[in-house]
Amino acid sequence: MLEVKQVSKLYENARGVHNIDFSMQRGEIVGFLGPNGAGKTTTMRMITGYLNPTHGQIWVDGHSMADNPKKARRKIGYLPETPPLYPEMTVQAYLRFIANLRDVPAREQKLRVGEAIDKLGLQGREKQIIRSLSKGYKQRLGLAQAILHQPDLLILDEPTSGLDPKQIIEIRQLIHELGENHTVLLSTHILPEINAICNRVLIINQGRVVLDERPEHLGRTMGETFEVSLEVKGPRERILTELRSLEAVAEVKEVDTAQPAASDQTSEPVSEAAELAVDQEPAAESVKLLVTSADRTDIREALFFRLAGAGYPILEMKRESLSLEDIFLKLTTDEPAASDSVPNEEVDTDA
Repeated sequence: MLEVKQVSKLYENARGVHNIDFSMQRGEIVGFLGPNGAGKTTTMRMITGYLNPTHGQIWVDGHSMADNPKKARRKIGYLPETPPLYPEMTVQAYLRFIANLRDVPAREQKLRVGEAIDKLGLQGREKQIIRSLSKGYKQRLGLAQAILHQPDLLILDEPTSGLDPKQIIEIRQLIHELGENHTVLLSTHILPEINAICNRVLIINQGRVVLDERPEHLGRTMGETFEVSLEVKGPRERILTELRSLEAVAEVKEVDTAQPAASDQTSEPVSEAAELAVDQEPAAESVKLLVTSADRTDIREALFFRLAGAGYPILEMKRESLSLEDIFLKLTTDEPAASDSVPNEEVDTDA
């Protein structure tokens, strides 16, 4: 659906984007991440035809943005970070205006406007002046104008920026539903949004793509080791001995050695009988551990069978992995202080 081939945007004495190269298949929802000024908005503007690349080619459903820009743009729906709304118009009048701009046939306009209103939950607000809409409904209207001409590719720049939690959940759900019929490129700074919506992640840093992967494969791509956190009931030393004897285990660390607070020394004396009972029936203890695989393979079954065979029940087992936040910081912390910018008329407004 989208092919971005070795695309660069170069400015004199300013940072642009360099040899951006990626593609998107039909039905994908791709999260586009990067720190401020990394080149996300510049890239999206080139994809949508608002900027011309210095080098490289952009193809939308087989149409070159350079050679057939009109055909390529018809395939794209674009929602900038600030929706392109006219506050003095009503919702319905605005969508009819957009339908004319998008060359929607006159006989289809009423149907298309009605479908967009229904899909984006704008029923009952058709006659409302846009300036009186809440920010959440303005975002819905921005999405409505982006899908009105039934594009195959949706480019969404920070669609949940500035919304309250309820509105964010609603817009995320709408984007997820739109992904059933559209290919979506979603730029956002809200990293949990990527996990909630997207089936692929692109990270850009200093004008270059530094990661292109599916969320479930991020740890493997980053060379992450296989680690498991455990809480096991039983004597500490025996558990450590059992785990360290496994060939598949490289390292075992205690992660929580805190002991229960000492009892109040001024409490009533304990009888000899009670002391004897405590000696005969010691309180069960548990130990929390971090276990690292020797060769990055899944060791959870091996841990389960060894501990079960030794009679030490596992109270909790969880695989530990790098979060998207960890990976993002790891790939972008070399970002220098923002000292250069693009020319005023083409400023990259990543925010």
